[in-house]
Amino acid sequence: MRVVVIGGSGHIGTYLIPRLVEAGHDVVAVSRGARRPYTPHGAWQRVTTVTADRDAEEAAGTFGDRIALLEPDAVIDLICFEESSARQLADALAGKVRHFLHCGTIWVHGPSVQVPTREDAPRRPFGGYGVKKAAIESYLLDRAQRDGFPATLIHPGHIVGPGWVPVTPQGNVNPAAFQTLADGGELALPNLGLETVQHVHADDVARLFMAALANRSVAVGEAFHCVADSAVTLRGYAETAAGWFGQEARLSFLPWERWKETVSPEDAEVTWDHILHSPHCDMEKAERLLGFRPRFTPFEAIRESVEWLVGKGVIKTR
Repeated sequence: MRVVVIGGSGHIGTYLIPRLVEAGHDVVAVSRGARRPYTPHGAWQRVTTVTADRDAEEAAGTFGDRIALLEPDAVIDLICFEESSARQLADALAGKVRHFLHCGTIWVHGPSVQVPTREDAPRRPFGGYGVKKAAIESYLLDRAQRDGFPATLIHPGHIVGPGWVPVTPQGNVNPAAFQTLADGGELALPNLGLETVQHVHADDVARLFMAALANRSVAVGEAFHCVADSAVTLRGYAETAAGWFGQEARLSFLPWERWKETVSPEDAEVTWDHILHSPHCDMEKAERLLGFRPRFTPFEAIRESVEWLVGKGVIKTR
C-alpha cells in the first residue's frame, strides 16, 4: 500500500517507518523537517519525504487536501492534538483512503477506577491533553460508526526508547532521579510511592500500528491500548532502577504538599499529572483481535532508555 505517515521522524516513526518499508509499503513521511529519526536506518533512503507546516496549513484550511493529494491507501497520524485537526483530515480523506490510523493516549481514560483498565471503560479525562485526545477519539469512532470512515485508534502509554528521557521513578522526566539512584543517594518519592506508571517501548507501538494495518477488517472502528504488559509503582521502579547501577535504593516518602517543594514547579506539575492518572491498562483486546503482545516488559523498555542516557553522559556512573 501507499502509506502516508504524519509526524514520521519522532518517537514512534523512528521504528514505524523502517517496519513499513521492510513490509513492502510505499511510504511517504510528512513532517516539518526539523528532526532526524532517533535511530538511523537504511530504510529511510527508500522513503519519500514531504515537508509541511501543519499548523500553518491547517489554519489556511489546506492541510487535509494536501494529504489527500498524496493519494494514500492508508494514513497514520502520529501528531494530531486537536479535534479540528482530525476533522479536517477526515473530511478530506473520506471516501479516498482505505485506512486511517490515529495515535491517541491512555490518558483518554482519566484516573484508573478498576484495573487493569479496559478499552471500553467509561471515559473521565482531565487536563488539556487527555480531554482533547478523548474528543478526537469520540469524533473518529463516531465517524467510523456513522458513515464508515475507516478509523483505528492506538493509545500508547509512556513511550520510551533510546533518544529521550523516560518518565522517571519520581513521575517526571528529569533524569536527576536516575543520577541520585546511580550515586546511592536518597531519593524522595511522593506519598508512599505506590502510584503507578505504565511505559511502552516505541517499537512496540510501531508493531501495534503494523498489526492494525495488517488486520484492517477487525481494526477499523476500534481503539486499542498499547502499553507494556504491566504497570509499575514508583517505589518498585526506583528499587529496580537502583539495582541497574549496583545500588540498593535509599528511599524516603513525603506527603504531596511537602514533596512538591523538593523539585521545580515544572517537575512537580508533570509528576502530579502522572500520579493522578496512575494508569494500569489492559492489553487483552489487542491480543484477541490483532494477535499482538508487547515484546518489551516495562523494565526492559525503560532500561534501554537509561542505558542510552548513560552512554550519552547524561547519567554518570562510577
